[in-house]
Amino acid sequence: MSRIELIIFITIILFTTFALGWLTNWLIHRFSRVSPSDIAELETISEKLFEAEEMRDQAVSYQKRREAELIQQINGTKAELAAAMDALYNTRQEVEHLHAQLAKAKKDDQSQ
Repeated sequence: MSRIELIIFITIILFTTFALGWLTNWLIHRFSRVSPSDIAELETISEKLFEAEEMRDQAVSYQKRREAELIQQINGTKAELAAAMDALYNTRQEVEHLHAQLAKAKKDDQSQ
């Protein structure tokens, strides 16, 4: 093999290696590239996700406010119940006292 044939042979090998590298690079980018329609779809999905998160946050806020209102109503009802129970207890005590006085008055009338 002469010197010129060796140079041509090495040149062909280097060019083939370069062409294979370029082709491999092009194929990798071709198959791994994201298409504009995929990007648009991802943007749509991200907007919907953002809206869903906002709606969730609003729902949680509403639920917390509603829970606070209901707790306040329950506390008010408990206070009213306690007041009613105290009034009922006082009324029972008064009725028992009046029954005792009435029984004593009847006893005094019968003994005279």
